[in-house]
Amino acid sequence: MIFDATVKDLLIKKLVALEAVFDADLVFYLGAIEAKALRSFRDLIEDLKAEIDQDAKDRLVIVLNTGGGSAEIVEKMVEIIRHHYREVFFVVPDFAMSAGTIFCMSGDKIYMDYSSSLGPIDPQVWNGKRWVPALGYLDKVQELLGKAQAGNITDAEFLILQAQDLAELSRFEQAKELTITLLKRWLVEYKFKDWDVHETTPALRGQPVTLVEKENRAREIADALGNNRKWHSHARMLSIEMLRKDIRLKIEDYSGDKKLQPLIRSYNDLLTEFVSRNEFDFFLHSRRYV
Repeated sequence: MIFDATVKDLLIKKLVALEAVFDADLVFYLGAIEAKALRSFRDLIEDLKAEIDQDAKDRLVIVLNTGGGSAEIVEKMVEIIRHHYREVFFVVPDFAMSAGTIFCMSGDKIYMDYSSSLGPIDPQVWNGKRWVPALGYLDKVQELLGKAQAGNITDAEFLILQAQDLAELSRFEQAKELTITLLKRWLVEYKFKDWDVHETTPALRGQPVTLVEKENRAREIADALGNNRKWHSHARMLSIEMLRKDIRLKIEDYSGDKKLQPLIRSYNDLLTEFVSRNEFDFFLHSRRYV
């Protein structure tokens, strides 16, 4: 369609303008983070890096819109982008939930505005029929075990507990541990790489930050984001204010940036409307790839 060709040309212009601001390659990712997306994502990244350019970039910006998916696929995507790029920024114009939040934690910087959201990091496990939130499932089983130990479990609850598949519960435990392991490693290696001096804790202000302190802080963030009792809902949308105040996570706020916010909004809004109009479930975009 002529209209679609016009939209595509306009999107490239907006993308290139954002690349200039960030001095980076930029890709747009919309959809679930799952195995079937992996090859297309790899091809997109390799296509960008294959471009013959005297000023090849070593920084990648990912504009991310996702409801979540698989932590294992996130790990593989991080391996792909870190093979090609030294520095990675995530921009979240709307929301990046669950595995999308895990993905963002692998970045050197996370950009959000006041209307953007991340989510709790309850890893999703495919049970053969649907994606199941592992932490919520484990929390419920733990609650029933507590009732059984206290001797006040009902017959109905006992039957539910008795029907649990131990192999499936083990998979949920593994998914939980994988999520914590990934966040600890990525936060320390990337997001905390320039955190050399304490700035906010009064008793430590001005003192050097040790590796152990970085690891402990990463564990605190992983535990906070995975605390179902704190957020009450797997779909809870965590604003930049909540992330900063409740988790003390450093986020780059572009709400008041009169140049960057309009660029991000116009590119993201036009692209998401285009995707919605064409009823695409998954969409990748770069200056060389649609």
